Amino acid sequence: MLRLPAVSGRFYPADPAALTSLVKQFTSQGKISAPERVKACLVPHAGYMYSGHVAGAVYGRIAFPGKIVILGVRHQPRGEKAAILSKGAWRTPLGDALIDEALAEALRTACPLLREDSVAHAAEHSLEVQIPFLQVLRPGFAFVPLALGTGHFDELVAVGEGIGRVLAAWPEEILLVTTSDLNHYEDDATTRVKDQKAVERILAMDARGLYDTCGKEAISMCGWGPTVAMLTAIKSLGVARAELVKYATSGDISGDFSAVVGYAGMSFS
Repeated sequence: MLRLPAVSGRFYPADPAALTSLVKQFTSQGKISAPERVKACLVPHAGYMYSGHVAGAVYGRIAFPGKIVILGVRHQPRGEKAAILSKGAWRTPLGDALIDEALAEALRTACPLLREDSVAHAAEHSLEVQIPFLQVLRPGFAFVPLALGTGHFDELVAVGEGIGRVLAAWPEEILLVTTSDLNHYEDDATTRVKDQKAVERILAMDARGLYDTCGKEAISMCGWGPTVAMLTAIKSLGVARAELVKYATSGDISGDFSAVVGYAGMSFS
């Protein structure tokens, strides 16, 4: 299957040269002298204009392996609650990114909840906007796309445990990229307070605490499900350190602080 771009020209430039230049601009701001080998990262998925600088701050610091699992949220109502694509490629203006069939099959075996589903992925932007970053920074990478639409804690944990088992046992290094925006469409001050509570639970690598805090505090973090799964998975990967690389809101770009979206970029090593 060839998955065609759904948000090219809206969330990021459709012109290959402009897109490459923008990715390099965002990632150069976060580059460090010795790129870090990390097990996982958390990046936002809004339009590049608003959140690209936060994602780039994370990506610019990473030494990328050749295999990547991208774990995103299913924003649309249609599709499986835990969707995978196991074959083919995803196209962006920069070319085609190949799906790693062997890794996808291992994940499907370890995570029975994962179902093959092109519908859930067809219009989903959360995973798509990550791919141009990876194409520029790690040409030739292979990946597996996962989109979660379930909000049941036990199901999220089951998916995370399965991912963790596969990544821990795989003979090659694999990076787990998880994507989420934080609180949505409240004023900037309220959003920063709510986001801090969510970030604290993520830095503590506390999956249950994040789940409960988002519910109790009404934090409209769209990817809290994938993040719970990621925090569960990294327990199997020997992760000892979580770092907040960059935080911002859409108001920092737009100048409108009345109704913002929060963005956090984080790494786990």
